[in-house]
Amino acid sequence: MSPLDRRHFLAAASTTAALAATSASRGTAQAAPAPTADATADDAQDRYAEEQYADVLDLHGVPGAAYPGDADDNNPITVFADLGAWHAYALPTTEDTAAYGGFTGPLYLAQEYPWWLSSGFSRVEVAEHGRPLGLADGAPARLTALPGRLRQSYDLGAGLTLRLDLCFAGHRSALVRAQLANTGSTPRTLAVSWNGTLLRPTAQPQHAALALGATRTGVAVDFARVREVWDFLTDGTERFEITHASAVRTAVDGDSYRTELRAPLTLAPGGSRSLDWVETYTFTAAERSREAATVDHALTAPGAVQAAGVARWRGYLDRATEDVPADRRRTAVKCVQTLVTNWRSPAGRILHDAITPSLSNKWFNGVWAWDTWKQAVGTALFAPELAAAQIRSMFDHQIQPGSPTRPQDAGMIPDCVFYNDPSTGGGNWNERNSKPPLAAWAVREVHRHGGDDAFLRELYPKLTAYQDWWYRNRDHGRDGLAEYGATVDPGNAAAEDCRQAAAWESGMDNAPRFDAALGAAVVPDHAADGTLLGYSLTQHSVDLNAYLAADRRHLAAIAQTLGDRTAATRLRAAADAVDQAVRASMYDQATGWFHDTDLATGARLTARGRGIEGVVPLWSGTATPAQAATVRARLLDPAEFGTRLPFPTVARSSPYFDPEGYWRGPVWLDQAYFALEGLRRYGFTADARDLTARLLAVASGLTGGAPLSENYNPLTGAARNSPNFSWSAALLLPLLRG
Repeated sequence: MSPLDRRHFLAAASTTAALAATSASRGTAQAAPAPTADATADDAQDRYAEEQYADVLDLHGVPGAAYPGDADDNNPITVFADLGAWHAYALPTTEDTAAYGGFTGPLYLAQEYPWWLSSGFSRVEVAEHGRPLGLADGAPARLTALPGRLRQSYDLGAGLTLRLDLCFAGHRSALVRAQLANTGSTPRTLAVSWNGTLLRPTAQPQHAALALGATRTGVAVDFARVREVWDFLTDGTERFEITHASAVRTAVDGDSYRTELRAPLTLAPGGSRSLDWVETYTFTAAERSREAATVDHALTAPGAVQAAGVARWRGYLDRATEDVPADRRRTAVKCVQTLVTNWRSPAGRILHDAITPSLSNKWFNGVWAWDTWKQAVGTALFAPELAAAQIRSMFDHQIQPGSPTRPQDAGMIPDCVFYNDPSTGGGNWNERNSKPPLAAWAVREVHRHGGDDAFLRELYPKLTAYQDWWYRNRDHGRDGLAEYGATVDPGNAAAEDCRQAAAWESGMDNAPRFDAALGAAVVPDHAADGTLLGYSLTQHSVDLNAYLAADRRHLAAIAQTLGDRTAATRLRAAADAVDQAVRASMYDQATGWFHDTDLATGARLTARGRGIEGVVPLWSGTATPAQAATVRARLLDPAEFGTRLPFPTVARSSPYFDPEGYWRGPVWLDQAYFALEGLRRYGFTADARDLTARLLAVASGLTGGAPLSENYNPLTGAARNSPNFSWSAALLLPLLRG
């Protein structure tokens, strides 16, 4: 790993040996360390972050039920996680005074599905002379989300203050520090305790899955084995555990517990003390064993853990806001926070650090292929090694030539990968289809920001195999133009199953051009020896072929960098051939747009209307300047793609336009990115600048504390579908630079 990677990927982590060397016995409350020059710098960074980037996302809320979702399966409370942890937290609102003293949650992933463990599992109470001190009785509480941490500040009266800080110490552990300070003129003797109550799922068997118990150092929740494929998945080895640095005793009563400090604290005038604990969520005993060193380090050197987190996030923000105008930097920071919260570290079948589409959505806690390619491009701007890891997380599951079940798919990347695959009871894993080929683009962007040639050498043969798969399994007519399609898979038993899988392979699931009622169908693909390879749609798709041409050019550039000039020349020539075929066969002069074409006749499928896929030949550099000019005119036309929020997925003039119809009208920021970059590529920079400004001004949540969304209504800018969506965040980051 290069020095840059080490700084920006996991700067907060130390080696196991170093962690073990700093471990010590835990038994007494830790005194706050004396200020140092570094601490002063960290305090200054805290003040800067608070002034500039406090509450970039609104992370306030308290759940009323264990299941996070509403009718749309979305969690209405935006949460914070870091370092790839599989549990996350939020803050109470100022009105939630009963929740004061604790962080909302945690929200934990039952392998694939998010659930609230508690409305606030570890709430601090402070008492004096046997009387609890009300956290809402003094000056108004300050409940603040800062980049990389959550903070609560309380005035307990008569010069006594309490500050709670939560940051992540590792990929399974969050560190919480409670700092009590006495600014009064008399000593204060205080009793400190913690309490919490489980939020159980209402349905069985998951309702009975949670078991609360006391431990020597705090409290733990163990999970029974539950295999509810579409709701709750545990193996019976998971545990959520709180470990205190101080000597404590815990009593459990049903679903509630109370942990007390064994000895009271006495604070002299001007004195302060900190109480530290770690909240760890692990899937297996082996993980707990490995995580013990992280827990020990966090409890014996909490200040160092906090400082490392501040430094790491400072690096993220410096890089993410580089060249971003001042009035857009809060949005850039929101993008980083979104991506980092959706970061999951290796677990189950996810073998490398990856970024999921959205922790806020029940169904989006796996890793998708084209999401990953786009997310890596944005993540590379602030954390190149994390970007590289998430690309590896998909290539870990590239089908190999010796596959016992699908050797005909050698080179293919599955659509999505989850903690479980079908062999372990998972229902979300999908090998019925792949996703659009943008991998070489992503790899090259990661290399551009990370500079690691070894990464190129590692991925080059895998990228080549993926390209080869497309032309072996998805070029029905062997004419150099590819089709979206479906694999030989039990889920593709019928022709309609295959048509659906092919639509999914495009990523534009319900776009009109894939409607069966409009003629979309599939044909089988066979190898020369008669082996069934899969199925192709009966249409050449313009976006797919433009993506393939672009990816060939990126792969050629990678080959050139690695010294394979022969392959680079061949790949560039192949890309040029695809460009020529797309220009000649898919551009329609009468409509001024690129369209899919019929596989048998070559006719352009103009009756299915204009879709945003027709702009991809500008992004890929496939279009001629004259073709790009007519596409530009359609993009600017309010009756076409120049809606109030520009770039709907289907032209407003289309009979199939539906502003809330998923891929039938809403604006997706990835497609907006391709359109804007395409306009810039052909010299329409003023249009791109103006449309970017309009996009940022109209789309809900791009400013203010609301989350970034999966897509948006093109007529109103209202947010649609999943909040806190990763590829929206990832491709906004380069757009913000203009």
